[in-house]
Amino acid sequence: MDTHTDQPDQERHAREEPVRLDVRDGVLVITLDRPKANAIDVPTSRKLYAAFDRLRRDDALRVAVITAAGQRFFSAGWDLKAAAAGGEGIEADHGPGGFAGLTELFDLDKPVIAAVNGLALGGGFELALAADLIVAEEHAEFGLPETGIGMIADSGGVLRLPKRLPSAIANELLLTGRRMAAPEAARWGLVNEVTGGPGTAVDAAVSLGGRVARGAPLAIAAVKEVLRETETLDVPSGYGRLRSGELPCYGTMLASRDAREGPRAFAEKRPPRWQGR
Repeated sequence: MDTHTDQPDQERHAREEPVRLDVRDGVLVITLDRPKANAIDVPTSRKLYAAFDRLRRDDALRVAVITAAGQRFFSAGWDLKAAAAGGEGIEADHGPGGFAGLTELFDLDKPVIAAVNGLALGGGFELALAADLIVAEEHAEFGLPETGIGMIADSGGVLRLPKRLPSAIANELLLTGRRMAAPEAARWGLVNEVTGGPGTAVDAAVSLGGRVARGAPLAIAAVKEVLRETETLDVPSGYGRLRSGELPCYGTMLASRDAREGPRAFAEKRPPRWQGR
């Protein structure tokens, strides 16, 4: 190998930010860019949180898409080499939001869409599972290989995957580490859409985000809140929680101008003009 040829490229990547942001019509596109496998170390995890926090705080942003540079890896998950070299052990503090800035960000009331454009392994799969919707390119694969390195998928994998897949299938992935291809993931309902070749997932995810963003922002926040607050309840108990007066996003939506604007716009046969209040 000609090391002189590779050195400028390595230096260029070292200077680049591991997380890039772009805004497309109210959709915040967050791109993870850490060659070669888009693995996530502690500083990158904190930068990802900063991006999701921007989504939360900026009223002009309605939805986020999390994707990655390159065509082979969405993310290989936790950067084990950085952990070994820099002391980022099992108990590393990945900052607010937990690993990847999203896996423990439980109060985010704006939707996140994962645009998976390659291998989503370990924490990379857990990052995708923390999103509300998943779009995957046809060559994408998902896997949780943690038991093979003496660990478990404790950044959400063991908690979220059994809620998204039949228990036997989730158990198989968690216990064996086998990879699931995007078409199979779509058959099980884990993935919302499978797209074609390289570069198609992010465009499809932005389009999906645009459709979400056409809804009233307070209603979208209320949907996320009610889903979060009732996911472990049966339907009668869920109604009790819904009517309790203890769900602020739901209450704000009911009393909002937007809740009156929607029916008015429908009656007048015009697009609604949401104000977020």
